[in-house]
Amino acid sequence: MAVSRRQVLTYGGLGVLGAGALAVPFSSISAKSASRLADGDMPVPYRNLLTQAPVLEPYAVGRAPDGAKVHYYSVTQKAGTAKILPRLSTQILGYNGIFPGPTIDLVQGTRAVLKIRNQLPPTHPVFGYPISTSTHLHGSASLPQFDGYASDVTPVGFAKNYEYPNFQAARSLWYHDHNVHTTAKNAYSGLSAQFRLHDPTERALLPQGEFDVSLTLSDVMFAADGNLAYDDNSFSGLWGDVILVNGKPWPVMKVQRRVYRFRILNASISRSFRPTLSTGEPVHVAATDGGLMPRTQSVESWRHAGAERYEVLIDFSGYQPGQRIELRNLSNKNNIDYDFTNRIMAFDVTDQPVDTSDHTWKTIPQTLASSEVMNLRPARDTRVRKFQVKRDNDVWVIGEDSWEDIIASGFRRVIADPDLGATEIWEFENSSGGWFHPIHIHLVDFQILSRNGRAPFSYEQGPKDVVYVGEGETLRLLMKFGPHRGKYMIHCHNLPHEDHDMMTQFSVGLKPGDVDLNDPMKAAPAFWDGE
Repeated sequence: MAVSRRQVLTYGGLGVLGAGALAVPFSSISAKSASRLADGDMPVPYRNLLTQAPVLEPYAVGRAPDGAKVHYYSVTQKAGTAKILPRLSTQILGYNGIFPGPTIDLVQGTRAVLKIRNQLPPTHPVFGYPISTSTHLHGSASLPQFDGYASDVTPVGFAKNYEYPNFQAARSLWYHDHNVHTTAKNAYSGLSAQFRLHDPTERALLPQGEFDVSLTLSDVMFAADGNLAYDDNSFSGLWGDVILVNGKPWPVMKVQRRVYRFRILNASISRSFRPTLSTGEPVHVAATDGGLMPRTQSVESWRHAGAERYEVLIDFSGYQPGQRIELRNLSNKNNIDYDFTNRIMAFDVTDQPVDTSDHTWKTIPQTLASSEVMNLRPARDTRVRKFQVKRDNDVWVIGEDSWEDIIASGFRRVIADPDLGATEIWEFENSSGGWFHPIHIHLVDFQILSRNGRAPFSYEQGPKDVVYVGEGETLRLLMKFGPHRGKYMIHCHNLPHEDHDMMTQFSVGLKPGDVDLNDPMKAAPAFWDGE
């Protein structure tokens, strides 16, 4: 279904607080644009160079009582301005006032203590709601009190120390806001950043340094004054008309004639992508959310939902200096697409000499690494739990639960209670029509067993923590619960869905009446950060 910009305006699909005709199920819609900018203020594809977020340095390095190395970091959440548009500035909320926030880069086994200071304005400078925050390191097996539990909030003027064990295999993680009922607006305003964990296996197999490139994808729409506009179509989702990569609209990256590794994070609050190269050449998927796959998978495109991370290898060695290769977006069902959302970024091939002593310059490794989760096999007596994901009037639910139900229970209600170390199969069914749901299960990595009874897509055959549950799809996931006891969230990573109220929780290793030593609401509260 293609409509004009005027029609979308009529539908209420473009305003900062637009109405909601698009809240009904839809297959796909396209229009010219969503932003209210004057023509001269709209960004033009391929006019900006790609930039990388700065790497955050620890303010101290120490040792834990057991001898493990610990890096201590501090990040301040504060309002800032971003230069996204050619003539106008955009107000953002950012970690250290920038978007994306600073990257944290660590070696497996080095623990981290991250102090998050909330020095944001009391109310959002554009959208006007009261601000509090909760920070989730997405992909980390953190204790519940450090996991960014949505209702464990840090008010303005307070701070919280988050402790991260970093014992897991190398992977691309990210930290983002998870505040109850405002996750979408907080993250959309800029509170997201990458976190990279290395290990010897990944170091030996994949490109490093300047050839290991982070790409944070997001989409936004703008008001006439250059600030972000926001319309979630009555909680269905927000689809912007401007694609950002590392905070820049449709940027260009200069590349040598060699293999590059790209850590691609979809930080959009609703949009999914289907990236593909303009040349028709394949990309080589080497890692998923939870790290290296058993084997590299070569694909011409892949479906990439919010919060998923795919590490892909692209070989530029066969292209000529001066050649431009575009990373395009084929899109997916249940998105709203605009004139230029079919483009993501471009690569310009240079004649810069290549260091051929680096074995990764021309290598696409085929065999990568095994992992505990990908070696799991279901047994005849493996417990199976089934959940429907759906909209119940104006509330999104997983099974029969919403986060309001969790709050009403005093945070005691759980949707599942596996034992510590238990292996289970969880099945998610999306038969309500009209939407896709990226389902994120905190704490664990899982293996996708099947999609609608068939094998998962080749690029999904690695450890995952987010699964794309498309319209009319049923997914079966296999996972082992641990290493911590406590309560953890499950939610949709279409963040307007999460905020209204598509989130619930499960417990690991807790029985009724047990004392929860890791209570996420009590074990490590925020503290006053005043002078």
